[in-house]
Amino acid sequence: MGHHSTWTWQELLVLLGVLWLWGGSAQPTPLGPTRSPAPQLKFRLAGYPRKHNEGRVEVFYNDEWGTICDDDFTLANAHVLCRHLGFVAATGWAHSAKYGKGVGRIWLDNVNCAGGEKSIGDCKHRGWGNSDCSHEEDAGVICKDERIPGFKDSNVIETEQSHVEEVRLRPVVSGARRRLPVTEGIVEVRYKDGWAQICDEGWDTKNSRVICGMMGFPAEKKVNRNFYKRLKRAARTKGQSPRLGSRLASKSQPKKRREDVGSRKRLFAERQQLNYRLHSVSCTGTEVHLSMCTFQFYQGNTSTACGAGMPAVVSCLPGPLFTSGSTHKKKQRQQQQGQLRIRLKGGAKAGEGRVEVLKSSEWGTVCDDRWNLLSASVVCRELGFGSAKEALTGARMGQGTGPIHLNEVQCLGTEKSLWSCPFKNITQEDCKHTEDAAVRCNIPYMGYENLIRLSGGRSRFEGRVEVAVGAGDGDELRWGLVCGEGWGTLEAMVVCRQLGLGFANHGLQETWYWDASNVTEMVLSGVKCAGHEMSLSHCQHHGSSLNCRNTGTRFAAGVICSETASDLLLHAPLVQETAYIEDRPLHMLYCAAEENCLSSSARLANWPYGHRRLLRFSSQIHNNGRADFRPKAGRHSWVWHECHRHYHSMDIFTHYDILTPNGTKVAEGHKASFCLEDTECEEDVAKRYECANFGEQGITVGCWDLYRHDIDCQWIDITDVKPGNYILQVVINPNFEVAESDFTNNAMKCNCKYDGHRIWVHSCHIGDALSEEASKRFEQYPGQLNNQIS
Repeated sequence: MGHHSTWTWQELLVLLGVLWLWGGSAQPTPLGPTRSPAPQLKFRLAGYPRKHNEGRVEVFYNDEWGTICDDDFTLANAHVLCRHLGFVAATGWAHSAKYGKGVGRIWLDNVNCAGGEKSIGDCKHRGWGNSDCSHEEDAGVICKDERIPGFKDSNVIETEQSHVEEVRLRPVVSGARRRLPVTEGIVEVRYKDGWAQICDEGWDTKNSRVICGMMGFPAEKKVNRNFYKRLKRAARTKGQSPRLGSRLASKSQPKKRREDVGSRKRLFAERQQLNYRLHSVSCTGTEVHLSMCTFQFYQGNTSTACGAGMPAVVSCLPGPLFTSGSTHKKKQRQQQQGQLRIRLKGGAKAGEGRVEVLKSSEWGTVCDDRWNLLSASVVCRELGFGSAKEALTGARMGQGTGPIHLNEVQCLGTEKSLWSCPFKNITQEDCKHTEDAAVRCNIPYMGYENLIRLSGGRSRFEGRVEVAVGAGDGDELRWGLVCGEGWGTLEAMVVCRQLGLGFANHGLQETWYWDASNVTEMVLSGVKCAGHEMSLSHCQHHGSSLNCRNTGTRFAAGVICSETASDLLLHAPLVQETAYIEDRPLHMLYCAAEENCLSSSARLANWPYGHRRLLRFSSQIHNNGRADFRPKAGRHSWVWHECHRHYHSMDIFTHYDILTPNGTKVAEGHKASFCLEDTECEEDVAKRYECANFGEQGITVGCWDLYRHDIDCQWIDITDVKPGNYILQVVINPNFEVAESDFTNNAMKCNCKYDGHRIWVHSCHIGDALSEEASKRFEQYPGQLNNQIS
């Protein structure tokens, strides 16, 4: 019996052990490297400079915060992460530590989500903590600014208190409050639901330089601190309210000045209860954001903080584009811009674009190897903007042409020019135009977007244009329409830029289908833009005297905007290589005459006898932009030409001209778009457009359309041209029918020497590829004067 009971006790122990093991194994445990214990995962956004719905993604796993590598990162990954963070979806993602490098572990690498997963741990990846990345590859996300209903925002954004995200310059003097841009004021940082000040003890010009850069200004200037100290003392004087101050001032000062003094005191009196947040700020001057500087936070009660100091005040120097002044100043600014050896191309807004530099009288690009915010900020400040918001790689602003002048640029951030930074000269193996560097700069807030709006469209990117009138002091703001007469792509480009909606897709002269607004009055007519203006108010227009034939709302101007655009360029060397003269019999030119491809004197010729002398050449037109080039008209309105048996999707696609050195046109031709198609493409790009069988027409990004020299109308009729030196000019999309990111590179020019029998075509180049001096020399024919045809 005793033996039996002992055995039972042993059995019970074994049984309990088994139960314990089974119970333990019943807990959720990782089944493999791609599973994670869900309760341990937390997420947050971090980094600089950023908004509340974007940033570097940091994951809390195994009691430690870490980052995610950007290898194989996709928008589907960003969707899953944004839902973790409490947002409904993602609108984009960022690579190469756009929001700054994280610290600690890199928890995930080669993440591959389908997009519908509930947890990032459910996506495929290399395993937690298994990565071959550095923090230079930290991934970031841009989430849609819409919260998941009921999401508890406990550990999502800014769990750390050591971050400073939003900074502003608050003007103190009432007059300055109405003027934009704000160039001087108290520096304030966002804190909880309000704004807080920075103590200026130890504040220096390097700190001011960083703040000015953030606000979109290239440089800082000295502040009159005594003025602000006097205001502070006046505001704190007991027994003298701001109103009393105004009354005292009224006895001896004119009304306008009286109001100004009263306003100044009133504004400072409002700030008697200052809320200091930061002190001991110390910047090197090269930071692109205040959060990168060293500083300390005030803890606890801050009512006695900054006893010996006052709120930090900064004054900034605006760049040429944002300086209000006389016409003389504007001319000076233009001259200054003309002397620069650097420019931005292909950007939708002011202060963004592909970086191009001038070397040996020829413009070229910068390779993105080692391209960072320090180098980008030197570019931005050199061009009269603030510090860099983004240093873009991988031809994000479209591919350039011509040489790549610089590689591995490594600025310290203090240089006045990009050319002062260390760099490597390029070799052909090092870089391609797919690696062209670009920038987005901080620019001053001008408030232009508040003076215009779109109505009636299916999305915020389209609609009828409505402009604000009576926006002066004391006037009540009212909205009106813009006359559609003469409205086109260039005007639409300005509207889209002003609204921050990218490029123009179409400028529409009739908008009867967007008749959803109660705004019916036409207030602006005769609008004529060059295309580079920052606001529609900067374009030419009829002023207060409206002159519009059709004032009905259906004839109001409208736009369709797009975040990307095409960019067409002619391959200049091919024109030079293929140019020749042909004497073509008239009996072979009936179709060409029908399509107006001959000069006007051909009508008087003795048809079908005789011939016409034609300058023939091939055209290879590349799309280097970020969107396909599509004809403006849909296929329902294409015109069938029986003679050549093809459709024209654009009446005039290119202009061909022979010009004298002083610009006089002596011969011209034009080319309808016989057919826009992808003749050839780069290696990794598939053809999308083909003309056969009434197919869709267009030119894909990374492809080109080839018009061979032996097809009809691919010529200029030079029968009436006398021997001499000329300029051959080819202009693509001359009437701006289709929107592009850059129209300045649509012209190509060559030198021509014609002796009456033969022609020499040389020095072909894109219109904006040379410096101003080189362009002038080009038109003066260096070295040819001693060989001129008599």
